[in-house]
Amino acid sequence: MITYGEAEIRAKIIKAMAHPVRLMVIEFLKNGDRSFSKIFDLFQLDKSTVSKHLLVLKEAGIVSSKKDGADMIYKLVVPCVIDFFSCVTAVIESNVKKQQTCLHR
Repeated sequence: MITYGEAEIRAKIIKAMAHPVRLMVIEFLKNGDRSFSKIFDLFQLDKSTVSKHLLVLKEAGIVSSKKDGADMIYKLVVPCVIDFFSCVTAVIESNVKKQQTCLHR
């Protein structure tokens, strides 16, 4: 059993991922480091909004950044965070199967 403090820390990290833009950024970074400009190009958002999302991920310890000329390069600090997505997908698939079973009764 984890302590309440450990649960709070885990919740903070999960909350940092709990936005579609941030989930997309994490997914994009799973294949390697990416520049801010490449990340920015994924979205129809202004630069400050994308920067804020990256800051949330950075403050949670999910991504890190380094300066490369005029651009920033972002990378996943702990790539196993992608394993969490596999688990979420398994829950989604399980829920869909339950719903289908209910519909076919």
